[in-house]
Amino acid sequence: MKLFIKTFGCQMNEYDSERIAAIFQERGYSLTDNLEEASFAVINTCSVREKPYHKVESELGRLKKFKKLNPDFKIAVCGCVAQQDGEKFLDRFDYVDLVFGTSAIDRLHSLIDLVEKGERICDTSEGDDELSIPVFGRGKKVSAFVTIMKGCDNFCSYCIVPYVRGREKSRKPSEILDEIKYLVNNGVKEVTLLGQNVNSYGKGLDEDINFPKLLYKVHDINGLERIRFVTSHPKDFDDELIFAIRDLPKVCEYLHLPLQAGSNKVLKMMNRKYTYEEYRDKVLKAKEMIPDLALSSDFIVGFPGETVEDFAETLKAIKEIRYESIFAFKYSPRPKTKASNFVDDITDDEKSRRLNELLSIQSKITEEINKSYVGKVQEILVEGKSKKGENQFSGRNRQNKVVNILSNHKLNIGDIVTVEIVEAKKNSLLAKIVEFVGR
Repeated sequence: MKLFIKTFGCQMNEYDSERIAAIFQERGYSLTDNLEEASFAVINTCSVREKPYHKVESELGRLKKFKKLNPDFKIAVCGCVAQQDGEKFLDRFDYVDLVFGTSAIDRLHSLIDLVEKGERICDTSEGDDELSIPVFGRGKKVSAFVTIMKGCDNFCSYCIVPYVRGREKSRKPSEILDEIKYLVNNGVKEVTLLGQNVNSYGKGLDEDINFPKLLYKVHDINGLERIRFVTSHPKDFDDELIFAIRDLPKVCEYLHLPLQAGSNKVLKMMNRKYTYEEYRDKVLKAKEMIPDLALSSDFIVGFPGETVEDFAETLKAIKEIRYESIFAFKYSPRPKTKASNFVDDITDDEKSRRLNELLSIQSKITEEINKSYVGKVQEILVEGKSKKGENQFSGRNRQNKVVNILSNHKLNIGDIVTVEIVEAKKNSLLAKIVEFVGR
């Protein structure tokens, strides 16, 4: 029995897919990338934007051909689109066998039992109020995701996450620490702590714990080399977290803090609960307090009511703050959100024009920042062979930039090397080894 699994969307979905794969492996399935030899396919979906939603429909159309060739071939849809549409999937796609939502992974064993007996099942129930994830096996890797919380209570007007991921629930710190210790014992050197808003971690737990305090606990784990996290909400980003990033050597100097728009009018319509000036002051303080801090952000262009002047404020913001990278998207209305009731008054062509202008300006900023790395000495965690050349290996610096390393000697996954950056590329850096630190 072989499982094919395809994941759309965020790191949280990637983590969930690893959980799902582990459950199938417990049942005797092995993983395959070849649909022709798969006996079960799982599509883990994203509904944050319209484009990934349509990609799911396209992927299901592809799977239908394999179902016709092999009626015993099982198809499951999970993740945010499954949570959003539920039973509709079974109605629209009569060849889909299983639909399960974002809170149903704990019940997956029993769901598979029913599907293997020939039933068609939909489970999108929320379950209990506690978030508990047992430690699960996963393939050998140097870097791993660890979910610390799920859901969101912010209800930004454009965002479907609270409706498909539910309200905020935090995992007990002891459970998080046990998972990270297990990962470290199996070769992981770097973890990325995941949550829709990690700054809200700890709410609802009996313990006196918040996100900065959790970082200190994770930092104490022997054998762990690096800590990253996503995502922080600007309204909750505070000095305590800045000091934790500054004072904990294992926490990388990288911060993803979504701004979404530079116009206060648009931010208010988005229900982001901060002004651009408040955001700017926080990130500039973080840059001042944390040497070598790299910033990234998310932006939505063409939000309903965004004027040319509003968009100009966004362009002004990226020039003032100077992110190392950004993720930017055209606005698309999502079901159930408040903004879906707004008049979507900007044409798709105009949204595309604004997006291209934003990305063009950011590209120049990224190029300038990349060039500033040339001559710097950096610590790199090796992730494997590079696709750029025979004697090149690939890894990331503490600022989350891809670094390709020139080396005549074999480097192993998990090695830590000190390099000098010798050339800046568009999306990566080229380096030569200064010192091999160890594994």
